[in-house]
Amino acid sequence: MLPHQLELLAPARDADIGIEAVNHGADAVYIGGPSFGARAAAANDVSDIARLVTHAHRFNARVFATLNTILSDDELEPARRQIWQLFDAGVDALILQDMGLLELDLPPIQLHASTQCDIRTPEKARFLQDVGFSQVVLARELDLQQIAAIRAATRPETTLEFFVHGALCVAYSGQCYISHAHTGRSANRGDCSQACRLPYQVTDLEGRVVAHDKHVLSMKDNNQSGNLDAMVDAGIRSFKIEGRYKDMGYVKNTTAHYRKLFDDLIERRSEFARASSGRTTFSFTPDPNQNFNREFTDYFVGGRRDDIGAFDTPKNPGLPVGYVTRLGDRWVELETDDPATVLNNGDGLCYYTLQKELAGLAINRAEKVGVGVWRMFPKDRMTSFKDLRAGTLVNRNRDMNWMRLLDKASGERRIGVWLRLGETAAGFTLTLTDEDGHTANVAAAHSKEPAKDTARGEATLREHLGKLGTTPFAAMGISLDLTQPWFIPASLINGLRRDAVTALEAERAAAYRRPPRAPAVEPPAVYPEDTLSYLANVYNRKARDFYAKHGVKIVAAAYESHEETGDVSLMITKHCVRYSLSLCPKQAKGVAGVQGTVRAAPLTLINGSEKLTLRFDCKACEMHVVGKLKPAVARADASPLTFYYKARR
Repeated sequence: MLPHQLELLAPARDADIGIEAVNHGADAVYIGGPSFGARAAAANDVSDIARLVTHAHRFNARVFATLNTILSDDELEPARRQIWQLFDAGVDALILQDMGLLELDLPPIQLHASTQCDIRTPEKARFLQDVGFSQVVLARELDLQQIAAIRAATRPETTLEFFVHGALCVAYSGQCYISHAHTGRSANRGDCSQACRLPYQVTDLEGRVVAHDKHVLSMKDNNQSGNLDAMVDAGIRSFKIEGRYKDMGYVKNTTAHYRKLFDDLIERRSEFARASSGRTTFSFTPDPNQNFNREFTDYFVGGRRDDIGAFDTPKNPGLPVGYVTRLGDRWVELETDDPATVLNNGDGLCYYTLQKELAGLAINRAEKVGVGVWRMFPKDRMTSFKDLRAGTLVNRNRDMNWMRLLDKASGERRIGVWLRLGETAAGFTLTLTDEDGHTANVAAAHSKEPAKDTARGEATLREHLGKLGTTPFAAMGISLDLTQPWFIPASLINGLRRDAVTALEAERAAAYRRPPRAPAVEPPAVYPEDTLSYLANVYNRKARDFYAKHGVKIVAAAYESHEETGDVSLMITKHCVRYSLSLCPKQAKGVAGVQGTVRAAPLTLINGSEKLTLRFDCKACEMHVVGKLKPAVARADASPLTFYYKARR
């Protein structure tokens, strides 16, 4: 990708979703292969990925395969074979976490450093660039100044990638081990149990309750719609949408939303260009609020904020729709905020109970009984709805009309093409030239007869030439380069057009070049640290060899190897519970009567029998969630892990 190109990168749970992501404007798509991806339940056969590749490459869009888990020794060879299969299928790049893979015999495929690599500093980004990564996915927690510093420290051809939308992991990616410690399911191996979405009681050192049943580790969803210009100026060139578990409607809607924003940006700022070909039109108006979300935040891009958490619920609260006016034995009557609002059979409604818990109100049937007044017949018994009463505010978090809209064909992508009809001594010729400069020319022999009705004949020619139908092309201009108006049968024009389109598609396919793999610098770059703890996620000997080659003298094994059995940091995060609860010493600074009374003492999180300690590193402005490996998890470990030297020998 060239430094002036802006890449919209969309997720794909499967090939069909990936194809629609391309149709709705994605410049690139990332998708999981058969195994070793950080979303274990989003795996795909190589043959399906090859189908996606064929479609994407028609528009010069790229396909990235995620192979971003840490691997045990006995998984390295299967992973290597899978990488070669993905390369043979036409995949453009691999998204990796495990550095052991760089020590294997890999095909000449471009490498991208996963967000799981925890890339927060210029030194880390520069190192990854120097060992052969062409694209690095920066930590979601960075602000604009930190992004700009990384941009200044790396080569222009190294692409900086950043998440702009979707669910947020509260931990620095790759720095969360709670799931493995409590359940044996490793987030670094694609199987997170999402302890961050659970409710917790928060207590202080004296056992006093600071917060009760709050989801204090659950973040709102990421939305950088308002920051794209600033992020471009800071140096981001690949803009990533989270969501390899998300459904078709989410991917269509979110991709279309950002496609429109980037098209507007590029229109305003001519120094930038799209990273792929074609223009997309939509049969709907994109709206991220219609997708599942926990409300939105731009996280730390503009600096620390105190409203980044979805503490009341990790569920989708939806959008306000109205309030309850009456209750019956089988129905709820609702007055909408906007009289034009239409409620549908199958809509999902919800409301907050008096304890601020989100309660669902799924609707079987909706009947309009007045202007802005609807009678709703819920799926569940009326007695099951806690605290539902007249005056209760109601949101809608599933709009069946919207879902049906996105179930249909909703996006069309076309590459601009110019058509020129000419003539030869023996007949006629048609030349197509596309927006990327590719040209195809076909000819057909035919006798020449003057047209009887010149104006009508020319209009008919233009009409038939422009019938590009279901092809990936759209006519941007049609020229008739003829010595005089000829009568040319529609069948001849249609045949020329079909043959020219086929030839142009073949020309485009032959001209497509996968991005090259960046060479590693020699002598090998030195890693920024000479000692690595379990936080480096080194899980196999090849990874250890990689770091040793790059100057690291002491390498500890990954947490999943169970060498760390005592209390350690199971999560490191920039989110601070103290700050969000207004208990941060920095917040109290300068406040009369408060300064000096608030200290960053540890807090405790309690969920059932589970307890975790929160410790606060105020100098780094980070929070550590501390706990230990459960004995049952350690006993159940079936992996024959034999890593594992503590020191280089």
